[in-house]
Amino acid sequence: MHLRSRLLIAGAAIACLLTSLALRSGDGPGSQMSKFASSWLDTLDDQQKAKAIVAYESVDRTVWNFIPLPTRKGLPLMEMDAAQQVGALRTLRAALSESGYSKASKIMQNESLLRLLEGAGSEEKRNPEKYYTTIYGTPSETGTWGFSFEGHHLSLNFVCRGGEVVDSTPQFFATNPATISSDVPGPMPKGTRILREEEELAFELVNKLSKSHQAKVSIAETAPAEIRFAGVPQSELTDPEGLAMANMDQESQTRLGKLIEVYVGAVPESVAKERRRIIGLDGPDGIFFAWAGATKPGIGHYYRIQGKSFLIEFVNTQPDAVGNPANHIHAVYRDMTGDFDLPISGDK
Repeated sequence: MHLRSRLLIAGAAIACLLTSLALRSGDGPGSQMSKFASSWLDTLDDQQKAKAIVAYESVDRTVWNFIPLPTRKGLPLMEMDAAQQVGALRTLRAALSESGYSKASKIMQNESLLRLLEGAGSEEKRNPEKYYTTIYGTPSETGTWGFSFEGHHLSLNFVCRGGEVVDSTPQFFATNPATISSDVPGPMPKGTRILREEEELAFELVNKLSKSHQAKVSIAETAPAEIRFAGVPQSELTDPEGLAMANMDQESQTRLGKLIEVYVGAVPESVAKERRRIIGLDGPDGIFFAWAGATKPGIGHYYRIQGKSFLIEFVNTQPDAVGNPANHIHAVYRDMTGDFDLPISGDK
């Protein structure tokens, strides 16, 4: 089969899993993840297990990245048979909400699009099956273990303890192009925006602020090239910048809450509920919104939402694969009490 057709079929197959992977009703996400991860490991041979399993105490557990790499930790989808791929993706589906899994699956499909746009020579770099599953320790409903799913423009990291998800960050989603501007074959038509809400709601928020509040949220005329602390196990505890949520009018507070919820809601409801509880402890006085760069599409822009317990960053400054400016999004949600369930100070 022609490579182009094979890549498109692979991308479409990944998309179909969104509706075909049934989750066990009644089980919490941590319990589901443990069951699915254990079942998946049972299907692997010894060589596959040697790649898929890493000690929980290993420093590799806190290594994360989102650039296209020749290889990375874990077992890639391309080295699994079809049943094993379903097993790995079932574990991922259990770790995410419907919206979170939809984004993840489309980001993987996007590699087929980049392959078509970039042409010959990009086959190895742009591969929708070059996403890696790693299990840290032994999946269990009583002990502590970890799970990550990572590849180009995607890094999702989880820690489970006692059958519960106790940490789910760093949570990184990205997309190039941010808006598909080309007519190409495949399941995602021209105009598709995988991370539409992350950008659209932010533009609505900043542009509907009063002039004085726009001046306060602006921290730089030019957007940075990248999110801060990319690939670093822990974000630094920096002083917040911009405008406190408490100082916004009610409509702006509501818009900011909706934007935060886009990031919070990428995980199952029980995990998202705990995220909301912790964010709520920060209070409107402790949550800040900051903006850099342009306030319209097509020109580099960046925003940051920061509280005592969480950090959201979004940047769109890079051109897309065909040269359209500022059409390449990186977006991250981080736990300021400690990503990877690593405490900043004292026990979490």
